[in-house]
Amino acid sequence: MTISAVRVFLVCLCAAVPAVAQVRSAVPAMEFVTIQPGIFRMGCSEGDRLCDPDENPPHQVRLTKPFAIGKYEVTQAQWSSLMESNPSRFKGDRLPVENITFDQVQDYLKRLNERNDGFKYRLPTEAEWEYAARAGTSGSNTGPLGDVAWYMENSGGKSHPVGEKKPNAWGVHDMEGNVYEWTQDWFFDYEEDPQTDPRGPETGYERVPRGGSWESTPKGVRTSNRNQLEPDGGNYNVGFRLVRDPA
Repeated sequence: MTISAVRVFLVCLCAAVPAVAQVRSAVPAMEFVTIQPGIFRMGCSEGDRLCDPDENPPHQVRLTKPFAIGKYEVTQAQWSSLMESNPSRFKGDRLPVENITFDQVQDYLKRLNERNDGFKYRLPTEAEWEYAARAGTSGSNTGPLGDVAWYMENSGGKSHPVGEKKPNAWGVHDMEGNVYEWTQDWFFDYEEDPQTDPRGPETGYERVPRGGSWESTPKGVRTSNRNQLEPDGGNYNVGFRLVRDPA
């Protein structure tokens, strides 16, 4: 190879490297819905006879700060753009990422926040999640299940692309069904006393996924339904959605 040819080769190589880095660091656009502060009744909905003991007692919760929650569950394209892997059982760019642990989500958040784009990304607290899911409603679901949720009776035994079902009254999709969503909180027993900006305990054994999934019964996709899963445990029906705050 001549000196001229070597120079051309090096120029081409150097020009290509930034392009590759840019592709790997680019995260497909995420949409968020701003939720205003308010008061709601958390836990078993009035008249709901399907509630488990861990949904009781229902109690008043006051959230004092607005927060922006993902309009959709995090997709496989958004996950793979940072993690360069896709552990999901059902593959598709617009499908929610699943089969991920709480601990893996923390790694994703670390990488996302390292971009320093003016926001800090995190998981919702359990109270934030239910407040956003209920969207001002007080029943066990926000609408007819066939309209708002992918669950065992209509999913065909698989997850579906985000946003295909009707959003709730605040414009958030798939909070009932499709995949469970990790929340930040350790599991804890509800208390009857009113609470302000509640968060789970400092330590625990299991985190709380919410929302039910494509394989859940109607009982499992009620907005008050809770689940428990160890932080290092994943499942093909568990994913997540993000909250972002101004940095």
